[in-house]
Amino acid sequence: MQQAFDFAPTPDPERAPEAGAGEAEQAGAPPPPSDPLPPRVREAAAAAAELHRVDRGGPRQVLREVFGFDDFRPGQEQVIEAVLDGRDCIAVMPTGAGKSLTYQLPARMLDGTVLVISPLISLMKDQVDALVQFGFRAAEINSSLDPSTRQSRVDALRRGEYEIAFLAPEALDGWMRDLIRQSPIALLVVDEAHCISQWGHDFRPSYRRLSGLREELDVPVLALTATATRPVARDILRQLGMRKPAGYKGSFFRPNLQIGVRKKGSGDTKREILALIRDREGDPGIVYCLSRKTVESTTAFLRKNDVRALPYHAGLDPEERAANQEAFQRDDVEVIVATVAFGMGIDKSNVRWVIHRDMPKDVESWYQEIGRAGRDGLESDCFLFYSWADVKMHERFLDELEPELREMKRRATVDLFEMVDSRQCRHRAILRHFDEEMAPCDSSCDVCSGESLESIALDAISRLGGRVRDAGRRRARSGARGGGVADPVLSEADVELFERLRELRKETADRQNVPAYIVFNDRVLREMAVRRPATPAELLEVPGVGPAKLERYGESFLQA
Repeated sequence: MQQAFDFAPTPDPERAPEAGAGEAEQAGAPPPPSDPLPPRVREAAAAAAELHRVDRGGPRQVLREVFGFDDFRPGQEQVIEAVLDGRDCIAVMPTGAGKSLTYQLPARMLDGTVLVISPLISLMKDQVDALVQFGFRAAEINSSLDPSTRQSRVDALRRGEYEIAFLAPEALDGWMRDLIRQSPIALLVVDEAHCISQWGHDFRPSYRRLSGLREELDVPVLALTATATRPVARDILRQLGMRKPAGYKGSFFRPNLQIGVRKKGSGDTKREILALIRDREGDPGIVYCLSRKTVESTTAFLRKNDVRALPYHAGLDPEERAANQEAFQRDDVEVIVATVAFGMGIDKSNVRWVIHRDMPKDVESWYQEIGRAGRDGLESDCFLFYSWADVKMHERFLDELEPELREMKRRATVDLFEMVDSRQCRHRAILRHFDEEMAPCDSSCDVCSGESLESIALDAISRLGGRVRDAGRRRARSGARGGGVADPVLSEADVELFERLRELRKETADRQNVPAYIVFNDRVLREMAVRRPATPAELLEVPGVGPAKLERYGESFLQA
């Protein structure tokens, strides 16, 4: 396996005081035992027994018979082999590279439960829903559950009835930590592992509860992240106590992301953003803003101009915030306007564009936030509007930090400003930040393509009030550049079928009360539109259609 990092330890940074966590689990004695398994997990277990008995075949057999794919994405097989060999492993893989498969597939082959530590409980339910679609016995255990349901899942975890269980780091205190030690855990997975490092861009004190857990469980640990620099990666290894770990670092180049930047001050930024969104009508996307006030004003402006948009920031009531996220997840609205509080809690594969109204705080944040576009590998747009005023605004949030850490964070913001203010290939500049070299991207950014964000925005403005370009159909026809290989170009008839399949997917997902992409993502629908399968056997040959989804959806999608 490729060794991604120099694993020499780094000095222990000054630890921040433990902050109160918004999703903290309640300590204390557990309530009395209740029913063993929730209905959807019981149903999934039965489906798994009937559809997915693979007799612990090799990873490629599981990949085909459970997930419906013939080939692994880069790095997946190496990480999976390390996990199955019982080794600790750190994997740095960009968003959209399929990190989750590196623990999902082993969960079907290992004896015991794969325990996944995930930072946001809002993401867990969608992850579990997606696994249930594949026939896994999976569940999330967190403070959002009622006491009876929570206790039934705790009992099931202790009995080893789950293949995969998700837990928030806040839960690793008191009786729950003791219960985990009593459970048949086969693998400890730390998702968003950069959150454990104070040197990273998204440090979360709650992740320090993971310290010592590896030794207590005496099982291998798999650390997953999309945005770790070398110092952060070394800190992850030290904090988690990983022993002679295997390491994989994938390429950070995502050629399907079309990056463009524009300096604020020479145009009407608000109107340009409106035009860009209207020009992509039918495609879901995210507008990132630096402050809650800007989120609210931008949302109001878009809604006034007939854009279906909702706000998302920490100042909203939890119920409203959750409802807005749910509406975006399920394609009930096309646009979410958000602070950086939004994003880690979603796993939506069909986000087609991300617009930053303001500059993020550092390169890691920018890369992670644009990474929420095009997770299915299809072409997607990433536009950044920036100014020096954004740098000064970020500095206001650093006053409480120790001088050394404050200067490091300020320098990171200035580095991003200088990066985007220069005329160099956007992808190449990002990769260089993560210690990876590449030639200019040729056509995936404004510098290399010669098409500036200013010209794109002005063209879009010229169409405001007139015929809006059908971006959904345009993008469906064009070849995606995910993985560096273009997909077949769709004919007009293929595009019409693709749109019918999208409508069917939405109807199916609404009936099941799950996000649309959990049924099939856009890439799978695209393959269906091109291949036009006529039999269950032909549908099973479509990448991403495994036996469980064939059983659930085959008849209706074959009739579309």
